[in-house]
Amino acid sequence: MNFARTNGPEARQRPQVRVLAKAGEIAKRRAPVHAGSVDGGVRRAYLFPMPDAPSTRFRARILDAFTDHAAQLGWTDAAFQAAVKDAGLTAGEAALACPRGPVDLFDAFAERADNAMVRALDDLDLPSMRYTQRVKAAVQVRLQAQAPYKQAARAMSRSLARPTRTPEAARLLWRTADRIWRTLGDTSTDENFYSKRAILSGVLASTYARWFNDDSADHEATWVFLDARLANVMQFEKFKARLKPLSEGVQSAVGIAARFRYGGR
Repeated sequence: MNFARTNGPEARQRPQVRVLAKAGEIAKRRAPVHAGSVDGGVRRAYLFPMPDAPSTRFRARILDAFTDHAAQLGWTDAAFQAAVKDAGLTAGEAALACPRGPVDLFDAFAERADNAMVRALDDLDLPSMRYTQRVKAAVQVRLQAQAPYKQAARAMSRSLARPTRTPEAARLLWRTADRIWRTLGDTSTDENFYSKRAILSGVLASTYARWFNDDSADHEATWVFLDARLANVMQFEKFKARLKPLSEGVQSAVGIAARFRYGGR
């Protein structure tokens, strides 16, 4: 095995490990990355799924029972305590899983929907779709994954609407938008990285608001609303594209004027 030495009086030997994994698997958060064993010949770290921590298992059990109670009682401590009882957990186990009570289920509920969305997208023929169709499909399958828990999702949205929870709501929206773009193969690293996620976060928020009040068959009114929002985004992108040559022309003119003014070459 090849070792690299660190500097210092008590130098420790560390194996030089190169972790091999499919980029898509990590981007989609399919499985935790864990260097389990090392092949000294090629210095290769293999990926083994890390077993769920007890807190993770307890949180999942609470969440399974929580959605029904949240639909009736809201995203509240009362719903949380009822879920803990249904899950057959002790107060200590519940505290280990969710130290902040129902607040800690925001992330778990959103993460479960994101994971279901990614799995559903894997079953679609995304390369045959236009980009707008891919984004629409991603939003649709996420909403469909949460359809059985619509009232719980509504309760979560109301709870996150509190001013003190605005950062948490924004973080979860951004994470979902990021998961969508990464799953769709976005590789942007410039300002487009941020603008895509910010715009999609807005589309998600407005579409969810429409979905919560949609009683139409198969949520058809929501899909019409989503089409309109995406059409607005595309119009905005075309407008930006038309402005870009003008912006470049202005910058060029300013540069020429500066050279005349200051004698630059």
